[in-house]
Amino acid sequence: MILTAQGSSGEAPSLSRKMAQTLALEAGFSEAGVTAVPQDTAERDAERFEQWVRAGKAGTMQYLKRTEEGTGEGRMIRSRIGLAFPWAKSAIVCFSNYESGQPRSINPAAEGTGWIARYAWSSRRDASGVQRPSDYHKVLKKRLQVIEARMRVKLGEFEARGFVDTGPVVERSIATAAGIGWTGKNTCLIHPKLGSFGFLAVLLTSLPVEEETAQLKPLPDRCGTCTRCLDACPTGALIAPYQMDARRCIAYLTIEHRDVIEPELMEGMGRQVFGCDICQDVCPWNRKAPIGSDAELLPRTELVNPALEWLAEMDEETFEKHFNGSPVRRAGFNGLRRNLAIAIANSGAHSSIDWLRKWQQSTDAGLRTAAQWALARLQQKDGTSRSE
Repeated sequence: MILTAQGSSGEAPSLSRKMAQTLALEAGFSEAGVTAVPQDTAERDAERFEQWVRAGKAGTMQYLKRTEEGTGEGRMIRSRIGLAFPWAKSAIVCFSNYESGQPRSINPAAEGTGWIARYAWSSRRDASGVQRPSDYHKVLKKRLQVIEARMRVKLGEFEARGFVDTGPVVERSIATAAGIGWTGKNTCLIHPKLGSFGFLAVLLTSLPVEEETAQLKPLPDRCGTCTRCLDACPTGALIAPYQMDARRCIAYLTIEHRDVIEPELMEGMGRQVFGCDICQDVCPWNRKAPIGSDAELLPRTELVNPALEWLAEMDEETFEKHFNGSPVRRAGFNGLRRNLAIAIANSGAHSSIDWLRKWQQSTDAGLRTAAQWALARLQQKDGTSRSE
């Protein structure tokens, strides 16, 4: 049952952008906005999402395909907030800056190093001063809970649900409607001052949005004629401005995709072992983005341009020790080794060839296929070098 709070004037309270921003900043977020639910562009956004999924561009991410009936027919749950949360009248969208001032993936790096996406470097210092992995899902979820609790003190009881990459919502569409930024040609949300290196967290509520806030217009698209992200994508995942085929995206391939990677894509994956930042690293809007100072999202320097040999030497116990509580764990032990095999070949890291020979005997099809491809590629490179 939805409980409605009464304000001092006897009228039901409403949610303002100013309140949301104030509470979000106090809770530790970098920015926040509010939109009514459904947002003005809800049907357009829903149609685009469903067309994208039905065209097969979501790859093997089955959770995106769930429908009302759960049979593949009907409207997709994630396409419209009201399908899963018919009580929702507003959404507070919060942004946390994780720009760290560390090198970009496109900068020169030491030979034999790989790349782990910037967002997965997060860590915090415990009470004894030891730096430990931090999971941004848990960090930001707690902050949403703080916002919700303070809202209840101010406004009384209401229905609410908070999500950080885990709920049936399309965060970027809601964030755009909430005035956080615009969806860029690389399909990332871009904040005009903070850039695109930011986490999104959403708090749905049963509170209506005040009229003044509801009339605020979304920010205009400021990508202009720039196509740097499209030009830089090494696997051609950005098939057109604002359109991504996840099946070709390095972030999808190294994290979400659990099976064999097509050989035609492996060469383009370069040295990426978890995620990919290339389309954001070349974006002009990230050149002047401020450095984040979040104590719970500190960068782990050992994950910046990590040595491929160091990662390859990890057994499963060591993998768990280093990445328990870290986003990197989502790739899985064999998934990370599969990605490493590809990066080793693309980097020409012959010092790790013994690992490839071992991995080609693996019972895991993805790892085995990647190791076989990597060995063949290194041999091909050797042959090319001798003939030059």
